[in-house]
Amino acid sequence: MEIGYAAGPTPQTLYDKVWNHHMVGGGDGSDTNLIYIDRHLVHEVTSPQAFDGLRTAKRFVRRTDLTLSTVDHNVPTTDRSSYKDAETFIKEQDSRAQVMALEQNVKEFGVRYWGMDDERQGIVHVIGPEQGFTLPGTTVVCGDSHTSTHGAFGAFAIGIGTSEVEHTLATQTLVLKKLKNLRVQVDGELHKNCASKDVVLHIMGAIGAGGGTGSVIEFCGTAIEKMSMEARMSICNMSIEAGARAGMIAPDDITFAYLKGRPMAPGGAVWDQAVAFWKTLASDKGARFDRTVFLKAEDILPTITWGTSPEDTVPIDGVVPNPEDQADPHKKAAMIRSLEYMGLTPGTKMTDIKVDKAFIGSCTNSRIEDIRAVAAVAKGRKVAAHVVAMVVPGSGNVRKQAEAEGLHLVLKEAGFEWREPGCSMCLGMNPDKLTPQQRCASTSNRNFEGRQGPKGRTHLMSPAMAAAAAVTGRFADVRELMGGATITTGVTTRAAFPDTALPTVTPTITFAAGAGAEGGMGKFSTLTAVAAPMEAPNIDTDKIIPARFLKTIKRTGLGASVFCDMRFNADGSEKPEFVLNKAQYRGANILVCGDNFGCGSSREHAPWALKDWGIKCLIATSFADIFQSNCYKNGLVPIVLDQRDVDKVMDDASKVVQVTVDLARQVVIRANKEELKFEIDAFKKDCLINGLDEIALTMAKDAEISKFEQERTANYPWLDGVDFVPRASSKRAADSAASKSAAKAGKLDF
Repeated sequence: MEIGYAAGPTPQTLYDKVWNHHMVGGGDGSDTNLIYIDRHLVHEVTSPQAFDGLRTAKRFVRRTDLTLSTVDHNVPTTDRSSYKDAETFIKEQDSRAQVMALEQNVKEFGVRYWGMDDERQGIVHVIGPEQGFTLPGTTVVCGDSHTSTHGAFGAFAIGIGTSEVEHTLATQTLVLKKLKNLRVQVDGELHKNCASKDVVLHIMGAIGAGGGTGSVIEFCGTAIEKMSMEARMSICNMSIEAGARAGMIAPDDITFAYLKGRPMAPGGAVWDQAVAFWKTLASDKGARFDRTVFLKAEDILPTITWGTSPEDTVPIDGVVPNPEDQADPHKKAAMIRSLEYMGLTPGTKMTDIKVDKAFIGSCTNSRIEDIRAVAAVAKGRKVAAHVVAMVVPGSGNVRKQAEAEGLHLVLKEAGFEWREPGCSMCLGMNPDKLTPQQRCASTSNRNFEGRQGPKGRTHLMSPAMAAAAAVTGRFADVRELMGGATITTGVTTRAAFPDTALPTVTPTITFAAGAGAEGGMGKFSTLTAVAAPMEAPNIDTDKIIPARFLKTIKRTGLGASVFCDMRFNADGSEKPEFVLNKAQYRGANILVCGDNFGCGSSREHAPWALKDWGIKCLIATSFADIFQSNCYKNGLVPIVLDQRDVDKVMDDASKVVQVTVDLARQVVIRANKEELKFEIDAFKKDCLINGLDEIALTMAKDAEISKFEQERTANYPWLDGVDFVPRASSKRAADSAASKSAAKAGKLDF
C-alpha cells in the first residue's frame, strides 16, 4: 500500500483525501458509507446514554486506545485546592450525577479518563490537540458540535449525537454521507491587533448561519497560512456556526512544529514517516470545490455580534442594524425578535453599549495564546467597576503554563478572576451563568438566546476585544485602546512541563455469554396529523431545549422543557402567542419549520425533547446536518422540501388541516390530495420503516472492519493509540451472533 497521496488523474481536496483514506465500505455514490474513526473524545454530557446502550446490548468498547475522556461542561471552575472527589465537590445534583456516571463508565469499559484532579483535564477540544491525540489526516469525533476545532490539523473532525457516540464506541466506525466541498479563501494582511476570531466572525457575516450546510469548509489563503495553530483552531471551531459539518486547514510546518514531542504524538522514525504522509494531504491543484468564497483580509476589522445568531455580526465601528432595511419578512421578524431580546435600538453605536460581564474561555478561545492577548490588554489597566470579568483556561496545562509566565498575576492585578479549567460560562450548564438581561462580552462561539443563562445577552468577540470591553466597561476598539502597540502572543511551547505517564487502562466490566438485548427504534410508515407552523429561520438547538435542561443521564423526560424559553414567561405562565401553546396545535405530531432548523449543538437532546413532546415528523427547506442525523437515529423523520412546497404545507398548518406523510412512497399528501415528493437516503428509509439497529448492522461487518484495522496498523502505525494491543479475536465486541441476528431484517450494503 502506498504511503501518501501521489498525483492522480482526478485532483482531490483535503477532505476528499481523508474521506477516501477512511472508507471501510461504500464509495458507490450512495449515502451509505462506513467510515473508520481514528480518534474519539468523550465527555460527561453526551455519553451516559451511550454507555447504557452498550450495557443493554452487552457490547464492549472496540478500541479503548483510540478513546479519550474528560469532564468539562458541568465542572465548577472555582478553586480546587480542597478537591477530594466529584461527589463532595460538585454541589449541583444533576451536574454531579453526570460527572460521576462518566467516572463509573470509563472505569468499567477501560477508557482513558482525566478527571478534575488531573492537570491534563480540560475542555475536550483543548486537551486533544495539546496532548498530540489529534493528528493530521485523521477522523475525529466527539459528542459535541465544536469537534470541528480539530480540523485545524487537517483532520476530518465532526460532532456527533449520543447514538453515534454509542456506534463509535461499539464499532469504531460511523455510517456517513459524503459532504460537499466549500472553500473559504482569505488573502492579504490583517489589520494590526485583528485576530482569527475577527476573521471567522467576518466569515459568518458573509456566508450566514446556513451558508455551509451540507459541506466541509476548507479554510485557505495567505491570511490563514500565517496563523498559529491556536488561531486556526478558533477558525475551524466556529465552522459549525455556519452550518458546516466540519472545517479543515491543510497541515504544514506550523502544524508539525506544534505536534512534535507531544505525549500522544508519534516519535522517532515513525514521526518522520508520519510527517512524510501528512505533507501529501493538501488539496491538489485543480481539485474541485462545489463553491468558493473569496475574502480580503484588509476588509476585516475587529468584529462583534449584535443579535442572537453568530451571523449577526458588525464591525466595532458600526451600529446596531435596522430591521426595516431587511427585505425578507422572515429575516426581518427574526431581527426584531433578536433586538427585543438583546435590548438594543437600531442605529446605536456599538461602542456606546455597556457590558456587565466579560468571559474569556471556551473551546474557541481558552488557549495560551488567547490568555497572552488578554494579559497584554489588561496590563496596567483595571476592570471597570461595574464589570465582572473572568478568564478560564482551557486545560490544566494551559493554566500551568500561564502561571509559569506570570500571566495570572497580570490578570489578577487588573481585576480579572483567574479560574480552573472547564467550559464555564460558554453555556448555562454549570454555576458560571449570566442572570437575566446581563450583557456579556464573550469569547465563546454561540450567542443564542439563553446560551449563557436564561435571558442573558451574549456578544461574541476576540479575547483582546473582550479584554478591552472589560477594562472600558463598554464595547471598545482594541486598536484604539492599544494605540500603536502590537499585541504579541508568542509561540506555544511545552518543554517546561514534563508529561505525566500514560498507564494502560483495562476494562472491569464483564458480560455473561449469550446475546444481549437487540437495539433499534420504533417503526415509521405513514402519519396523518395536524401540522404546527413555525416559520422563523435558524431555530437553534438551544431554543429547542435550553442547555440548562441537558444535565440528565436519561433519554426521556425532556418533552416538558421543549421550546421552554419560547413557551413560557419569566413567571412560568404560558405565552399564548407561541404556536404549541395554542389549543389547535397542542397535539400536533408534525412541525413545519423555517430554514436551517436545528442549527447549533450536536447534542441529541433536541430530537429527544421533540419526540418526547409528541413530534414525529419535521418539514423544512433545510436542517442542520448533525440535527438531521440525530433525528434519523431516533425515528424522528426530517423531510426536506423546496420553499414552494414548504409554503404549501405551512398554509395547511395555518388552516389546521391534517396532512399525511407516506414514507414508503416518499410523499407528503396535502388535505387537497396534492402529493409533494421528497428524497431520502435508501438506507435511512429502510432503518426508519423497519426500526433497525444500525449498530448491529455495522457489527455484522466485523470482518471487513478488522481487515481495515490490520492494514492500517501495518501501513500507518502512528494512527494506533499509545497503548494499542492487537485484538486476538473479533469476539471482544459482544457475541457477534447477536449482531448478525439483529441484522437479518436489514442490510448495510457497500
